[in-house]
Amino acid sequence: MALRNASLPSASSETAGGLTALIDYLKRSRGFDFAGYKPASLERRIQKRMQFVGVRQYPDYVDYLEVHPEEFEILFNAILINVTAFFRDSGAWEYLSEHAIPDILARKAAAPVRVWSAGCASGEETYTLAMLLAELMGTQDYKERVKIYATDVDEEALTNARQASYGEREAAGVPPPLLEKYFEHTNGAYLFRKDLRRNVIFGRHDLIQDAPISRVDLLVCRNTLMYFNAETQSHILNRFHFALNDGGVLFLGRAETLLTNANTFSPLDLRRRIFTKVPRAGLNLRDRLLLIAQNGPPDEAGNGVDRQIRLREAALEVAPSAQLVVDVTGALVLANERARSMFALSQTDLGRPIQDLRMSYQPVEIRSYIDQVYAERLPILLRDVEWRSPTGEPRWLDVHIVPLLDGSAIIGAAIAFADVSSAKRLQRELEHANQELETAYEELQSTNEELETTNEELQSTVEELETTNEELQSTNEELETMNEELQSTNEELQTVNEELRQRGEELNTVNAFLESILTSLRGGVAVVDADLKILVWNDHAEDLWGLRPDEVVGRHLLGLDLGLPVERLKQPIRECLSGDRHFIEVELEATNRRGRVIRCRVTCSPLLGAHRAVRGAIVMMEDLDAQQTLEPRREIRVKRGVEQRG
Repeated sequence: MALRNASLPSASSETAGGLTALIDYLKRSRGFDFAGYKPASLERRIQKRMQFVGVRQYPDYVDYLEVHPEEFEILFNAILINVTAFFRDSGAWEYLSEHAIPDILARKAAAPVRVWSAGCASGEETYTLAMLLAELMGTQDYKERVKIYATDVDEEALTNARQASYGEREAAGVPPPLLEKYFEHTNGAYLFRKDLRRNVIFGRHDLIQDAPISRVDLLVCRNTLMYFNAETQSHILNRFHFALNDGGVLFLGRAETLLTNANTFSPLDLRRRIFTKVPRAGLNLRDRLLLIAQNGPPDEAGNGVDRQIRLREAALEVAPSAQLVVDVTGALVLANERARSMFALSQTDLGRPIQDLRMSYQPVEIRSYIDQVYAERLPILLRDVEWRSPTGEPRWLDVHIVPLLDGSAIIGAAIAFADVSSAKRLQRELEHANQELETAYEELQSTNEELETTNEELQSTVEELETTNEELQSTNEELETMNEELQSTNEELQTVNEELRQRGEELNTVNAFLESILTSLRGGVAVVDADLKILVWNDHAEDLWGLRPDEVVGRHLLGLDLGLPVERLKQPIRECLSGDRHFIEVELEATNRRGRVIRCRVTCSPLLGAHRAVRGAIVMMEDLDAQQTLEPRREIRVKRGVEQRG
């Protein structure tokens, strides 16, 4: 391709060189040429990926790509932002369906309709086109006449587009009537109709390097050009101009416009970024005139000669200028109707010597010029000869005297008088007008100088405005690019948020389950970590010792002021934490929260984590005296229940 690596003014020369080397490496190794992309956006996307994999320098990232080839696909997905939606910018699609597409269909009549969706991403805009065409043409006519070519450089996006399956969030942009008509709802996903999908052809296509699709009636390329620099945009737009038929429609994104290609595309609706192709002016070929002469054979030789003489005389008679023919003896041989009228000649004057006729010296001395023509054998042209007609009207003539030769012998002369009176009068009027114009010119000259100065100032202002407009356009494209990047990041965050919400629900379920288990136990339970700091303290432990969970959680077990001699638990807990023993039970005398001395059975067991690693200990404390008191009561209740049932 003709485009070369873009400069990077925002980076140091070392950084720019590293990025250039990375772009060249990607082109050599995988065939992707990112040289035409805007440097700022390209560098931002690559830097984000480098930060994710923990690489700071471009050469190190090249080494990382060589070691981890799977990173290529991830990097390309990061650079090629696939943000699209059904009926994105609905106002533009309404104009397309109400004006542009009906005009195309009216012009095409029953002919095939070809549509190109360039930079189609995951296919939402491609299927939007299919729905609009099917609505305007009818399903059957659509199947028979329409071909939609959908292209992109991202193979993964094309794979998703071919499947034509979209979730609830993607399908939210489709109006409900169209969603019900053109999609099948299966397993929580919306699948575009298979019979209409056959008219859509997906394929990989690089807008910079690959040849464009030809004879296209409608070309949709939205929010794709804004990722390229100005030179690459112009290159792609020239290819779009070649691809479109005369009168074809180009549909761009809202941040894109045609600043440098106004002579190739004309806006249909500039606000909605819809344009039509301007046909290039062709060369006008001259028609060839074929003159065919048909000469029938004469009945007799004499009749043929006579016919030719009469034909020549008739041609001379109707000539628009006055013409005379004089033979070598000076006799007037021929005079056409125009000459007879101008010089008051009659048929009886033919054959008379020219010196006997008044026209021999008026308007000019013809005999001397005839002698000169005979001597020099060259024609003479006398211009602007003034002559007064028989009516006294002043006239001006151009007199053309030509020798007539028969081989090398002179046989006479032809004199033609062209009336240039109108031209002469116009010339005099022109001279008079020129004098007046010269005066006006001097007056206008000073005004022109002032206007020239003003024009230069305006030109400077226009150039400044054009520069500002281009900067604003570039900024607008950059903002739109960042907006799509943020939208892509937002979608990723929504996915992560959904996963965190599910994990939170699972954690709440586990906590409720654990809380239910701890509540169902008859004894107090304390869970400690490896440093003997309390992690869990259940309700029975609070009832037994009088300490609430918020008072003990996070504190050292041996530092609690309990009626239980916790120092005697230090060794059993340490044995559990070391993994030497899996179950230790001891009985201790203790004082509960009511001040009563009780027998307390303390059971220690290890708290196991992932891979059965010991993370802490579980300490269960049971009041044996309270259990012995409850057992007889339970037996009595059981006996009463049996008697009642009996």
